Amino acid sequence: MKKTKDKSRSKFDKFFKGLFLIAAIYDFILGILFFLFYKQTFNFFNITLPVYPMYLQMAAAFVFAMGVGYYFVYRRMYQNIDLVKLGVVYKAVYAGLTLYFYFNNLANVVFVWFAIIDILFLGFFLEFLRYAKKRNS
Repeated sequence: MKKTKDKSRSKFDKFFKGLFLIAAIYDFILGILFFLFYKQTFNFFNITLPVYPMYLQMAAAFVFAMGVGYYFVYRRMYQNIDLVKLGVVYKAVYAGLTLYFYFNNLANVVFVWFAIIDILFLGFFLEFLRYAKKRNS
């Protein structure tokens, strides 16, 4: 019985480890894209450029920093569980604000697609937290 449980744990550990690596790469790419190439990115999606790009670049730097956090989780999942909790908050805040702004005609639909991706990550992060709690009990 224990061997089956260990095999199942290993399978889930591999899945979540891969998930956090994907989350890290995703946020690295988005952070760099919107920090260094925001003009080209906004033009590509036909979005009006912000008057003060500093705010956009600060947000992009934060996204990149969250990618670093997800990389830390990828490296040591159970030792960095609080970063997953922070990721849950971050993903919920981004998705919630984006949907609010979109439905009030203040955001481009492109950002809604990013919010949908973040909602998917959020669900997986919550599932990881449940799994980690069970695993450690």
